[in-house]
Amino acid sequence: MTIDSAPIPVTLRWAVRLLWVEAAVVGLIAVWLVWADLTATRTDLLAALLVTVFAVGAAVALWALGRALLRRQAGARAPAIVLQLMLLPIGWFMIQAGLGWLGVPLMVFGLGVAWLLICPPTTRALGFE
Repeated sequence: MTIDSAPIPVTLRWAVRLLWVEAAVVGLIAVWLVWADLTATRTDLLAALLVTVFAVGAAVALWALGRALLRRQAGARAPAIVLQLMLLPIGWFMIQAGLGWLGVPLMVFGLGVAWLLICPPTTRALGFE
């Protein structure tokens, strides 16, 4: 369902912006992975390609979800929330590996964007109330 009558609330605009920032960062990681795949002297080609394709797919998905949310397509909210919640175990394993300086902000970022997607103004703008 798409609802276009009222202005887009600030919470939804910020959620979309942050999804696009996340897509850009993952896209940069994907570019680095392509470069690493091409310049590696020894590698497991299948594993390298799978990781690279996953990163490219994640970047495209985040960008597309942000675009769909900007158009107020309610069906894009749940997948966007799931992708944000996936940052929790990633951040947790980073903390366990001694990268708390990166893991903690990643977890906070994911929870923050998820909150923006479920807060009342966003919920109303997407037609859930």
